[in-house]
Amino acid sequence: MPAETEPQDRIWMAFPPDGGYLGDTAGELDEARTAWCEVAHSILRFEPVTMVVDPHDLAAARRYLSSEIELVTAPLDDAWMRDIGPTFVLGENGRLGGVTWRFNGWGAQDWAQWGSDSVIGALVAARAGVTRVVSNLVNEGGAINVDGLGTVLLTETVQLDPGRNPELSKEDVEAELARTIGTTNPIWLKRGLYRDAKRFGTRGHVDIVATIPSPGRMLVHSQQDASHPDHEITRDILDTLRASRTPDGAEWDLDELPAPQVLRDEEDFVDYSYVNHLVVNGAVIACTFDDPNDEQAMDILGEAYDGREVVGVDARAIFERGGGIHCITQQQPRVVG
Repeated sequence: MPAETEPQDRIWMAFPPDGGYLGDTAGELDEARTAWCEVAHSILRFEPVTMVVDPHDLAAARRYLSSEIELVTAPLDDAWMRDIGPTFVLGENGRLGGVTWRFNGWGAQDWAQWGSDSVIGALVAARAGVTRVVSNLVNEGGAINVDGLGTVLLTETVQLDPGRNPELSKEDVEAELARTIGTTNPIWLKRGLYRDAKRFGTRGHVDIVATIPSPGRMLVHSQQDASHPDHEITRDILDTLRASRTPDGAEWDLDELPAPQVLRDEEDFVDYSYVNHLVVNGAVIACTFDDPNDEQAMDILGEAYDGREVVGVDARAIFERGGGIHCITQQQPRVVG
């Protein structure tokens, strides 16, 4: 699996379907679709976007989306393409492959439906014309993060979740990831963020916790307000990462990406995170929250991804539904040569 900073062919997304849990009312569904489509149009400045749309929502999608965005129809339960789509990989022969994980609604959650979503990975791989790599590991794209050099970030509460892979050990998971995405340097975090462990969360996706913008360097979510449960959680995560090593045995250069200053929404403490951005050709599509820390975060991202334009998109409506910009997108690498 190449680093997300490598050249890309396109970004895959999914259009929020009617009747799903992304919007219980017409107003809420419109809010979700507007947020998803703002991300799509921001990406479109830099590379093509292909949007999977439920057949029942095709007319609606055409109203929201530019004609430049390619539409592919397939039944959908939700619109988190990072998790339901394939994880693209490059073979030693230079050919592109798509790893299709088993998807079971983030650990067979009682509120989730996944009958349609469980086959989207295979559909996208077929439409992309890539070799399918079938895995029996229950996993999601938001639950792994790589540097393209062998490192993979994981959380024990996801890959070892009894609702996902009850019979597997760390060694089993590591062997399957080595087979499918070529990683050799696994780094296990104990857990993810506080809100993500609640009923409507993923139980600990790493893509709101840490990411690797360049070899040997990590950007790590840092909750700096001691009144938020993530303050202690992110301190523990930083300790774990300080003890870990790069593939060549060096210490990581760890940069803290401060959390937004807002601490709560109407339900609980939030897990708003600037880590959950998308890297595209020549740019970074970054989460903003109309927050005093937005500007500082954009500056940090601009330095970490030197030479790329940082484009901020309000991600509050996406996070209210359980994720961020990285969660609703999946990059397809470009085959060079």
